[in-house]
Amino acid sequence: MSWMHSPEPRRLSRLHDWLRTEAPTSRRHARIASLYHGWLSFRSNSLAMFGLAILIIMGLIAIFAPVLAPHDPFIQELGNRLQPLGAEGHLLGTDSLGRDILSRLIYGSRITLYIVILVALIAPVVGLFMGTVAGYAGGWTDTILMRITDIFLAFPRLVLALAFVAALGAGIENAVIAISLTAWPPYARIARAETLSIRRSDYISAVKLQGAGPLRIITRHIWPLCISSLIVRVTLDMAGIILAAAGLGFLGLGAQPPSPEWGAMISEGRKFILDHWWVATIPGLAIFMVSLAFNLLGDGLRDVLDPKDDT
Repeated sequence: MSWMHSPEPRRLSRLHDWLRTEAPTSRRHARIASLYHGWLSFRSNSLAMFGLAILIIMGLIAIFAPVLAPHDPFIQELGNRLQPLGAEGHLLGTDSLGRDILSRLIYGSRITLYIVILVALIAPVVGLFMGTVAGYAGGWTDTILMRITDIFLAFPRLVLALAFVAALGAGIENAVIAISLTAWPPYARIARAETLSIRRSDYISAVKLQGAGPLRIITRHIWPLCISSLIVRVTLDMAGIILAAAGLGFLGLGAQPPSPEWGAMISEGRKFILDHWWVATIPGLAIFMVSLAFNLLGDGLRDVLDPKDDT
C-alpha cells in the first residue's frame, strides 16, 4: 500500500481541490475552475458526450482520410458499378461509376467539416458585430440594422442560399458564402438582446466613468458576455447548416463533381433508389448522424452555459 503515500496521488488530490474550490485566488484561477465545473456538468450528460464522441471520430476520420480510405474516391471502375453492401473489397458497395462508397464518405467528411468550420467562423462574427452595434448604439442605427436583419429573416434559408449561389456561381466557396449570408441574422438578434439587457447596467456605467469608449466597451465588456449564448446557438445551428450544404450539393450548386460531397452523392443515388438503395441511403445516414451529434452537443452546452434556476 505504499503507493497511497507516494507524491503522485497527493498532487492529483491537490489539483482536484484547486479546481473545485469555491474561493479562487485569482482571475485566471476563477476561469480555470469555471471551465472545470462546466466540464463536470457537461460530462454528466451522456447524450451530449455521445454527440461529442461522434464529432471527434468524424474529425479524426477527416484528418486521416488518406490512411483510412481503402480506395481512391475518384477512381472509376465501370466493371464494378453498383456493387452491393459487403461486396469483396467494397464494404459499403459502389456507386454508378464503380467508385467505392466508403472511401467517398470518408473524404466527404472533409468537405462537410470545411463548410461547417468556415460558416461557424463567419456567420456568428457578422451577427455578433451587427447585433452589439445595433443594441449599444440604439436610435436610427438600431432601426436600420434590425430592418436589414428582418429582410434576411423573411426568406427561408435554403431559398435565400439558392439565390445567392445562383448569383455567385456554383462551387463550394460560393456555397459557404451563401450559407453564411443566410445564417447570421439569428446571431444578430441574440447579440442585440444581450446588449440591450446589459448596456444600462451599473457595470457598464462604471466602465464609462473610467473613460472607456464605445469600441472598447463593446469588444472588451459586451462581446464576452454574448459568447456563451452564441456558442450554444452555433452548435444547434450546425445541423441546419449541414442540411443546407447538402441541399445545395443535391441541386448541383455546392461542391462540383467529382468531389465526394454527401449531398451530391445522394443526388446521384436517387436514380437507383428502388433497386440499389444503399447508394443514396449511406450518405443520407452520414448526414443524419452528424446532424444528430451537433444537436446533442448543442443541448449539452445549453445546459452548461445557459443561466437556469437550480431551485
